[in-house]
Amino acid sequence: MPPLSVLQPIAHPIFSQHKITVQVKRDDLIHRFISGNKWRKLKYNLLHAKAIGAKGVITFGGCFSNHIHACSFACHQQNLPVIGIIRGEQDNQNNYTLAWAKHWAMKLTFVDRKTYRMRNDEHYLQQLQRQYPDYFIIPEGGSNALALTGVAEVIEELSQQCEFDTLITPVGSGGTLAGLILGDKSQHNLLGIAVLKQQGYLESEVSDLLPLTSKNENKWRIAHEFHCGGYAKFSPQDAEKIRNFSQVVGIDFEPVYSGKMILALLKLIESGYFPAHHRIVLLHTGGLQGLGGMFERGLLNQAEWPSPPATPVP
Repeated sequence: MPPLSVLQPIAHPIFSQHKITVQVKRDDLIHRFISGNKWRKLKYNLLHAKAIGAKGVITFGGCFSNHIHACSFACHQQNLPVIGIIRGEQDNQNNYTLAWAKHWAMKLTFVDRKTYRMRNDEHYLQQLQRQYPDYFIIPEGGSNALALTGVAEVIEELSQQCEFDTLITPVGSGGTLAGLILGDKSQHNLLGIAVLKQQGYLESEVSDLLPLTSKNENKWRIAHEFHCGGYAKFSPQDAEKIRNFSQVVGIDFEPVYSGKMILALLKLIESGYFPAHHRIVLLHTGGLQGLGGMFERGLLNQAEWPSPPATPVP
């Protein structure tokens, strides 16, 4: 099978200065609505749901969740009813992300933060399963063993596309990095860039997702110093650096996930972290739909950033 996404070389003065090469695995181009790691995580989850005869899907996410956005469309395409358990207030139901989710027939159930924290609790999940006995539950971010199988295919594709030394990815729920570890089998250095302040927790999440046969893979680490203050936080200066980088290389990145990977890359190169002639691949995990919510909240100037598809009319 040919690679699912293209590998694009990029040029920047700092790369030449430090004698390194950088390419981007353009998973953001996989699909207009199910882009990046969401496509790969949902692939085998939805195949499994169909195989077991599930009547629908239940999943979890915040009011601006890339996963909720992608899962709602994917389930709509597969004719699977889907329930989204949403952290936050019902006042957000018509924001950019959730308007699309409703457009694709996702049923939204809003819960408070205390209830949402139970999303991985065994008793809570059993209660949900009793309430919806014929529904398949996909965890927050889509990160489970089925997701790892889809993400691992990135490594197989890269083996057909290039030779490289280090693969870099943003890390949110840990599923993408765990899938890369599973597929790579310690062939390359894998560097995760944490996008939230959860040192120690993220390593545990990644390790818990891995099968026993992969837990000893040791050529991976998570860098925790580039989260810009926490999940979904960034300064105007951070956003400007990301936007400038995008303009130079001709690829759009957003400031919550992929953009923090870019900020980390630039700082690591400047510090001499990578030796001369090092070959780097960046995994672009998508997430550009999140720009819609940032425009709504006034976090970014819409005139300066790429515009996602217009909000659907109710």
